[in-house]
Parts: sequence; C-alpha cells; structure tokens
Amino acid sequence: METVCSSLDAEMPPLDILALLAFFNLFLLLRYKGLRHGQVNQGIFSSNEIGELEFSRPPRAKSRKHHVPCEVRFLESVDDLVEPENYMKFVQFSLTYITKEEIPDENNIFKPQFGGHQTLKQRENSYYARNQTLHCGFVKGPEGFPSTGFDLHEKDKEYMATCKVVVSSCIFGSSDFLRRPTKSKIHTYSKKNVCLVMFLDELTLAKLSSEGQIPDDNGYIGLWRIIVVKNLPYADMRKTGKIPKFLSHRLFQSARYSIWIDSKMRLQADPLLILEYFLWRKRSEYAISNHYDRHCVWEEVLQNKRLNKYNHSAIDEQFRFYQSDGLMKFNESDPSSPLPSCLCHFHVLVEQILSFPLSSCDRFCHYCVFADVPEGSFIVRAHTPMSNLFSCLWFNEVNQFTSRDQLSFAYTFLKLRRMNPGKSFFLNMFKDCERRAIAKLFHHRTEDSHPPPAS
Repeated sequence: METVCSSLDAEMPPLDILALLAFFNLFLLLRYKGLRHGQVNQGIFSSNEIGELEFSRPPRAKSRKHHVPCEVRFLESVDDLVEPENYMKFVQFSLTYITKEEIPDENNIFKPQFGGHQTLKQRENSYYARNQTLHCGFVKGPEGFPSTGFDLHEKDKEYMATCKVVVSSCIFGSSDFLRRPTKSKIHTYSKKNVCLVMFLDELTLAKLSSEGQIPDDNGYIGLWRIIVVKNLPYADMRKTGKIPKFLSHRLFQSARYSIWIDSKMRLQADPLLILEYFLWRKRSEYAISNHYDRHCVWEEVLQNKRLNKYNHSAIDEQFRFYQSDGLMKFNESDPSSPLPSCLCHFHVLVEQILSFPLSSCDRFCHYCVFADVPEGSFIVRAHTPMSNLFSCLWFNEVNQFTSRDQLSFAYTFLKLRRMNPGKSFFLNMFKDCERRAIAKLFHHRTEDSHPPPAS
C-alpha cells in the first residue's frame, strides 16, 4: 500500500500494537468494504457517479471542529546550526527547462502561454527522474510575441539571485492583508541571512499603500522584501499564486532551501529552525502538512464541489483523467493497482480503541494510512533534483487543470513514485497541528474587514 511517510528515524511501535493494527486493518477491510462512499465502486466512476456522490451519504450533523496547535520541539537557537554532513545526498540527476517555444508548422493560430504547450508524450516523459529538459513555467513565445507574464524588475532579479535560503509568499488581487512575520521569533542571524520575499501585484501594492503600508527606500515593509509582479499570466489569481508557491527553484535559482507560507498566515518561528526540524532532523527533502480534516482525495473532490470551490465540470474532467491513468482508492483485492490512493479513515477507529493518535505518520511511518490530501499553505523544501522535479510536475498539473492543488497532490506524488522504482523521494508529511504552531492563521480580506496593526 502506498505511503508518503519518509522519516528515517521513526520509532517502531511495539509488536503487540502492530498485531492489533494488523487485526483491525483486516477486520475493517472485510466489514466495511465500500461503505465509506455508499457502496460506490472503487474503480473508475461513470460519467454520472461523480456528481451523484454528493448525495450518496446521509447529511452530517453540523459541528464546528476546534483545531489547536501542538508542541514543536525546535532547537533553542540558530547558533552553531549547520547543515548535516551528507544531507544533500539524495537521488541525483540534472534538470533543465523549456524556456521558449516556436510556432508548430501545422498550427496557424498560436498563443504563447506561461506554462507552455505540453504534449501528452512530453507530460508522460517528464515524470521520469532522469536527466531531462521539461516544462516548468516561464515559457516564452517566438520573437515578436508579447511576454507570457510574471514580469519582474531587473533589480529584483538581482536581489533574488543572492538568496540561499528563502521564505516567500504572495498576495494577488488584493485578496489578503500583509501579515508581517513575528520579529521576536526570528533570530538576528536569520534576519541577515534569510530572504523573506512577498510578491505583490500592482493592485495589491496600491491597496496596501492606501492603508499606510508603504515599502521603504530599500523595498521593505517590516521584514518582507516587496517584489512587484507585472503582467500576471492567469486571470485566476489563485492559479497565478501557484507560481511562487511551487516554482521557488525557478525564481531563486541560487537558493538551496525555500519555505512557502500562504498570505493568510503569519510566520512565528525562525526559518532556519524550521529547516532543521522538518528537513534535516527527518532526513527529508520536502515537507508539507496533512489536511486537518480530510485524508482522501475522493473526499476532497466532493468537498470542492459541495462548497463550489471551482467549476464542477472542470473538477470532473480532472478527476476522470486521473482515474483513467490509474488513480483509485486502495483496493485490498488488487494491491498492485497502478496508483492506489488512501483507504479512508481506517486509522480513526484504531485511534479510538488504542487511545492514542495515528493520524500523523512520523511514529508509525510504515503502518499508518497515507493521508493523501495536504494542507498546502506551508511547504518546506530543499532544492534537490527530486524536489524540483516534483514541484514542476505539480505545477504542470495545476496549469493544465484546476487551481485546486489539493486535487492533484496525491496523483502527482504517486505517479512520480510509480514511474521511478528504486529512486526515493523523501517526503515528510507532518501533522497539521505543527503547522498551526509555527504560523498563525487568519481569515482572508473581506470588504468590511480592517487591516491588522503593524508589528
């Protein structure tokens, strides 16, 4: 069964617990097969089943869950903090990127696109972890065609080229307030050696300026170095936001590490301590938290449609494509299925019986159920070849389909792993309560909301 846990120092649970886990796993597979989604077939949905799934379960009683932070055992200080010896010895290969496309001979109508025009063959080949040239945004058209977007000032590019460790975020379309990192939580050394970059469009900059948040002569508002993006490549601001979220290795080409934080959150932990805790200590190259509520992409699809997060037809098209390529719920009768997804919520009953949490995969790395829906507002990554490849692949899925990146995470990860046996991608999917401990969550800006005080 697929898991995404990668902590190499996971503590093994005692044998009696393993036996109990195995017993209840078998029990649930036999007793509750198919009941989670109203006896829906675990293979590919028919054209009507995706929509019908919204009504396949009885309505739940409305209850407001209370999610709280948990302890994160950071080091006391960044003093004497150094990258572990041999840390970067992950899978090695070379990636280069398609930066320009010419007009195809058979195509008289050609429009350059930021993500390029990737063919199905190119898409399939791009999933191999090997020396290759692939699409990864920032694709320009032929000479004489206009820019495809995400244009930056040369002085900003020069600054970005100096960054070795980056914390980045963005606000486009004036969708959020500017949340400044908590200065008291960030050590002096980190303030001097970590780039904290906030990407804004001109509309957002004008709105912030009208509220008194104006960059100083060096381009800073608090600890944030403001970089203005012109000519946004997508009409969908959420899709534009995926560029700095996923493509930090393209934007900061000299950086070894990057941390992404959504603009709805305020950073309240030192970036270097975050790297040590989530990457170095776990021997991981990519860290992202699991979702606080949903653990299966099947549920995520339904929730996106229930809440009208995106056009339903576009979601159906994306999900049908993934299923046609092998994505399916884990099926105990066919453990060799091409892209097995999670078996939803087996661990919930086990938690209740054993009286300790199994929703995290750090202690029970090889035994717990894979939660294949991330809470993607906080990402920590080393700029290794496999991490960079995964980021390009994930971006390409968002570019091709919907901007709801939680729908494409499991497919991208599982397909990458399936096509590269023997080449590990060390992914640390950590507890959501840890995310809440290091970054405070706020609501998005609304018309009647007021800006936060500067701090």
